[in-house]
Formats: sequence, C-alpha cells, structure tokens
Amino acid sequence: MNQGVGTRASRTAKVAVVMGGRSAERDVSIQSGTRVLGALQTLGYDARSLDYDGRFVDAIREVAPDVVFNALHGPGGENGEIQGIFEHLGIAYTGSGIEASALAMDKHLTKKLLAAEGLPTAVWDLFDLSGGTLPLLPGSLDLPLVVKPRFEGSTVGISIVKTHEQWTNAMIAAAKTYPQVLAEEYLEGREFTCAVLGEEALPVVEIVANRDDFYTYDAKYAPGGSTHIVPAQIDDDLAARMQMLALSAHRLIGLRDCSRTDFIVTTEGRPYMLEVNSLPGLAPTSLFPDACAAAGIGYEALVERLLSYALARSSYRDAVA
Repeated sequence: MNQGVGTRASRTAKVAVVMGGRSAERDVSIQSGTRVLGALQTLGYDARSLDYDGRFVDAIREVAPDVVFNALHGPGGENGEIQGIFEHLGIAYTGSGIEASALAMDKHLTKKLLAAEGLPTAVWDLFDLSGGTLPLLPGSLDLPLVVKPRFEGSTVGISIVKTHEQWTNAMIAAAKTYPQVLAEEYLEGREFTCAVLGEEALPVVEIVANRDDFYTYDAKYAPGGSTHIVPAQIDDDLAARMQMLALSAHRLIGLRDCSRTDFIVTTEGRPYMLEVNSLPGLAPTSLFPDACAAAGIGYEALVERLLSYALARSSYRDAVA
C-alpha cells in the first residue's frame, strides 16, 4: 500500500478538524480529533480544530476551510446531520455522505438490510419506549439478550440481560434516555472487527476485553481496558470470510473512505455481524489505526489518505461545476 499520498500542492489546503460535539462520545471525539490535528500539522497542513457546538456554522464560515476532517463520533457526527451542513455549505469532508451515515447509525435498518441480503447477523427485535409502557419480554426471543439503543455508537447504553428482572431494569433505564432499543440474541464467542480503507479490507483484529464481560465503552477507551490482537490469530479462511463480509457491508450501505464492521465468532466458528461503524475512531486506543498499522500504513499516512479522498471529491466537483 502506498503511504505517501500527499503532495506539496495538496498540503497547501486549509483543513478544519471537527471534533467534540454533543453526543455521549464527545471525549473520545476530542481524543481522535486532537491526534488527527497533530498528524496534519506535522505533515505541514494549515490545520485547526473546530468544536461542533452552537456557533459551529458561523465558525466554519469564518475559517473557510478547503476541506473538513470529520473526527466526530456518535449522533450528530455520524448520522448525516453534520454531513448535511457540509453539503449545504459546499465544503468537502472526509467520510461517508448523508444517506449512508444515517443508515449505518440506525442499527435496526442496518440489520434489516444485512438480513435481506443474506448476511449473518444476530436475531433481534425493536422496542418502542416512547409511549410510557415498558415492553414485556417477547416470546420470539430467549434469554440471554443484548439490549442496545437504536441510534448510538461505542457500545454506549448496551447491557446484557440474563433474567426477567434484568430485562425490566434494562427497559426502565433505557426509557430515561432512548425512545427505541434493540434486543438481540446473545451470541457467545470471540469478538473481532474488520476495517475497510478505501475499497480494501484491512487485517482482522481480535478484541479481548481485559476487565469486562464484553467490549464495553470503558474497555474501548480506558488504558489497559482491552487487548487488540492484530492480525488476529485465526485461520486464513475465517479471516477472509470476515474481510469479505466487512467489504460487503461497506458497499451495501454505500459507505466511503472507511468503515469498521464488528463480529462475534461463535464457538462453532461462524461469524455474525453485530454493527457497522461509518466513522471509526482515531484515538490512541482505537482499533482502526491498529489495523492500518498491520497493513503497513502509519498514523500520519492514514490521516493523509483519508484527507486525500475528500480532496479528490472536491477537485472532481470543481471540475464538473
């Protein structure tokens, strides 16, 4: 893979790195954005940071960047919202467009699309908590279950439910914050993830949570919370299968630049797709840079490659305008 994608001409571009925002992943976004900003400045770009706050539109108009590096995470940054702002302002940006971002953030619609295409995903059901009545455990699903918000990332709000009492408590807790949740069958096995950069699936990473029962928010971002084994120590056929599935999901949803698909591989050796992340993290503890490093792509080269995709779209748009 070519690591040196930038040129002296492209490095004259003025870059705004957008980070922070209002989601539960604000702190992680700032970690990603700060690291990206440092890489761009080291490479010689005129780069500065912008928070996605109440005066964001005025601020970005004042900065007038040639391109935006989107380092947001969660609702607002990954669901098509800020992508719509960039499109309205006519500013090129990294990552997927409006429709694909919105679809990938919607766990229910993503799983429906995967299932419709015959791709393996855990059995699930959707529950509406907005009416004030807590749903009973449906007969179509057996305990244990994984309860997760319909629109969230980084395992925010996820719980494993093993008893009817835990189901009730999970519904009560979720109803305070989320209008809708998914409950899906709990699959016991090993956790893996496979990222896509451009149109190429990267080496598979195995995720081992060191302190928690699964890959929780703390396991993701707290130092020592998890171990990333990359490339995963699995047979070539299984690795190729997950790479194929990750690339299939990337194309099916219409994602661009990058994505990351999370898997559970059961004790029988079958991979199931859990969810698809349209804007993988770039923080010090993130999985995506580890996968890139295993493919021979250093952090600065990764950041510049993502930026080059957006600049290429901007150049094409200018050429046909």
